[in-house]
Amino acid sequence: MGIRRKSLLLRERAAIQVMREGYVINVENLTKKFGDFTAVDHISFKVKKGEIFGFLGANGAGKTTAIRMLCGLHRPSSGSGTVAGFDIFTQQEDIKRHIGYMSQKFSLYNDLKVWENIRLFAGIYGVEERKIGKKTDEMLARLGFMSEKNTLVGELPLGWKQKLAFSVAIFHEPEIVFLDEPTGGVDPLTRRQFWELIYEAVNRGITVFVTTHYMDEAEYCNRVSMMVDGRIEMLDSPKNLRDHFGVETMEDVFTRIARKATRNED
Repeated sequence: MGIRRKSLLLRERAAIQVMREGYVINVENLTKKFGDFTAVDHISFKVKKGEIFGFLGANGAGKTTAIRMLCGLHRPSSGSGTVAGFDIFTQQEDIKRHIGYMSQKFSLYNDLKVWENIRLFAGIYGVEERKIGKKTDEMLARLGFMSEKNTLVGELPLGWKQKLAFSVAIFHEPEIVFLDEPTGGVDPLTRRQFWELIYEAVNRGITVFVTTHYMDEAEYCNRVSMMVDGRIEMLDSPKNLRDHFGVETMEDVFTRIARKATRNED
């Protein structure tokens, strides 16, 4: 057996074992370099199935680059890892089919109607044609959006767009959904409603991997990772992190950790 083939088999066996242990993300010494610049520097962590995992850090910490590797959009420079049981080096297309993704900057097409956006992304995610119509109506009814089915997305309030974008991202019932600053710019009430949707998704078995700059939202996570200059500085539950620093809020924790940063671009 060739060395490359043997290496692939070992990775596949390791991925199967990780999934059996209940972890849907497992990375070891994950690193990404751009020339001489190390954006992500040997990070290691695991995420359990059904967990809400917060991925926090100041600007330039390396969060976006790390997420792109986990989503199969960047090939790592070194390290190892699996997402939903698939290898981040060799099975990037499989990863993309088993995850959902929502970005603050782009998630929906403003010049398409609500139902058209849903149908478009359902097709991209590989949902069976015969199921799309029924699932669309069920989703819109659950959100209270049925009357807006034919409305252009660009005409919806921002909070509605965010809730719709999240629901579209999990339309195909992925094992993991990645949320990159999902509640940026919306009012506190809408943010609370958005998190209710997250809890509903978790109750259906979907794992949530979220970045946010609202530290009160970090309190809603089961565990929180804090990145500084490409490395994971600390990883624990919000309570344990607060206790470690002897502070009352996650805002205080973030301030203690983020002030160590020396770079400001991701």
